[in-house]
Amino acid sequence: MAETHDHSAHAQPSPDVEEHMSVGRYIATRLPTLVPPMNPAPNPFKALTLLNRQQWMFFLVAFFGWTWDAFDFFTVSLTTTQLAETFDKSITDITWGITLVLMLRSIGAIIFGIASDRYGRKWPFVVNQLLFVVIELGCGFCQTYKQFLACRALFGIAMGGLYGNAAATALEDCPSEARGIVSGLLQQGYAFGYLLATAFARGLVDTTSHGWRPLYWFAACPPILIIAFRLCLPETETFRRRQEARAEMRGGVAASFVSEGKVAIKRHWLLLIYLVLLMAGFNFMSHGSQDLYPTMLSNQFNLSKNGVTITQVVANLGALSGGTLCGWASQIFGRRFSIIVICIGGGALLYPYTFIKNEKVMAAAFFEQFMVQGAWGVIPIHLMELSPGSIRTFVVGTAYQLGNLVSSASSTIESTIGERFPLPPTKAAPHRYDYGKVICIFMGCVFAYVIILTFAGPERLGRNFDADHDADLAVVAARRGMNRDGYESDPEKAVATQRD
Repeated sequence: MAETHDHSAHAQPSPDVEEHMSVGRYIATRLPTLVPPMNPAPNPFKALTLLNRQQWMFFLVAFFGWTWDAFDFFTVSLTTTQLAETFDKSITDITWGITLVLMLRSIGAIIFGIASDRYGRKWPFVVNQLLFVVIELGCGFCQTYKQFLACRALFGIAMGGLYGNAAATALEDCPSEARGIVSGLLQQGYAFGYLLATAFARGLVDTTSHGWRPLYWFAACPPILIIAFRLCLPETETFRRRQEARAEMRGGVAASFVSEGKVAIKRHWLLLIYLVLLMAGFNFMSHGSQDLYPTMLSNQFNLSKNGVTITQVVANLGALSGGTLCGWASQIFGRRFSIIVICIGGGALLYPYTFIKNEKVMAAAFFEQFMVQGAWGVIPIHLMELSPGSIRTFVVGTAYQLGNLVSSASSTIESTIGERFPLPPTKAAPHRYDYGKVICIFMGCVFAYVIILTFAGPERLGRNFDADHDADLAVVAARRGMNRDGYESDPEKAVATQRD
């Protein structure tokens, strides 16, 4: 059964107790369990020193994998104009390449999530990176629009398979006191990947006779180094112990894994639905605050291209710092409390973020993205602690990607509503709309949704990831029978008797 630290155990009911609560009693526990546990936590730098060499290597390979996942995703966003010219299509047609990725991520999360929970974190990760190499090379050599869409569709499956694996690799063996800061750092790999993609696009796109293609060819190279890095590392200790426990059950590893999955889904199906709804809110938060923002800056506020670029860079710096610091703070104040407070701060900053019409908006952009990505910094470890141990990678990745799928229409929703609020035309922009008002209202609703859902949801701060503390695994062991340490369990009686 999952456990919490002694200093916070009084605030959080155990999973088994919570599962058998009546609805009314559960609701009554939401406010008391929100009280910050004020866990003693080392400063961020000292917290990172708690990781041993192998744990650092696990974090770094997961971070680099997640960073390059983001880099590959943004290659299309940064080359839409050039792709439209090459394939003689409209920019809207090219954005279908982005839409296909978002639509098929969930398939990848399911496939690679199940593979990672059954066979381990290592080899599914390696296969995932190999697909990045092949598909990005394929994109770079595409000659027709249909070929391009096919490559991006395959890339969507590959991309969807990485998040859950990266989270498990980085956090499963991580010391409990350092989980918050490591979670925040891991999540910011996405923002770091976007910054790298922007920088390399400046240097590789339209600087040779090959146009946009060098960016895709280059994107296929770093995964080879990431594969070599992962091959040098073993499986996580947490997964190895789980496999050992499965091997001791009657029927072996494969049968035990299937039984674990059935038990986990039967016992936690409501939690799985909750996680998808929560991740939909978080993805609406990031896409709603980011996707249409550059358009607002240029179209509505008349900022120059350099002004837009600098504002975006400043905003991403805010995202990087916010995710790291807020992830660390959640170790002290709790996951739910941290998310709620950060969202309240993000809501308070919406007015300057969307209504300041000069270069001073950079400060608002920094702090708004500090809040948005600050809340996101809590998510990897929050999902890991909430997910059933036997299908942890599957649940983390699938919940994230299904939430992403639900929120994929954020920019379309905002732009459609924005057209109802036209502004006087200018010479540079004959069609202008009040996107700031729409983003402000939309994000206000999203923040409120995330606050309500987080308040209503559970928390497992400090949960032990070991197989020995997994209630679902214990249920399977009792049902199937298990030979271990001189004891033989009776699957019909669900008890253990000592062997002669």
